[in-house]
Amino acid sequence: MPETLPSDKDTSHGFGRTLVAVYAVFALAASARSIFQLVTKVDDAPVAYALSAFAGIVYVVATVALARNLRQLALVAIAIELAGVLTVGLLSIIDDDLFPDQTVWSGFGEGYGFIPLGLPLLGLWWLNRTREKA
Repeated sequence: MPETLPSDKDTSHGFGRTLVAVYAVFALAASARSIFQLVTKVDDAPVAYALSAFAGIVYVVATVALARNLRQLALVAIAIELAGVLTVGLLSIIDDDLFPDQTVWSGFGEGYGFIPLGLPLLGLWWLNRTREKA
C-alpha cells in the first residue's frame, strides 16, 4: 500500500503541529486544574471551576480535530473557544464578583499570558490558511 504524503492543506502538518501541541498542553492544563478544583473545593467557585472544565473539553476537542484534520469540528470548537474567552474575559473585568476564582478565560486569559486569547485567533487563521481554495 503506497504511503500518502501530507497535504499542505492538512491542519496537522507544518505550523499545525505546533498548534496541536499548544492546544494539547492547554487541554491537559485546563482539564487537570478544573478536575482538581471541582473535587477539592467546588463550593468556593463552582461556576468558575465548571467554566474551566468546559474550556478543557473545548481544548481537547480542538486538539483532536486539528490533529486529525477534522476541519468542521475544529472550526466549531475554536469558534466556541473564542466566544468563551471574549465573553468570560469581558464579564470578569466588568464584574469581579462573578468569578470568585480565576478561570482559564478570566481577564482574557491573563493568568496564562493571554495565550487563551491569541490561540483561537491563530487557530482560525490556520484553518483559513490551510483550506482548499475553490
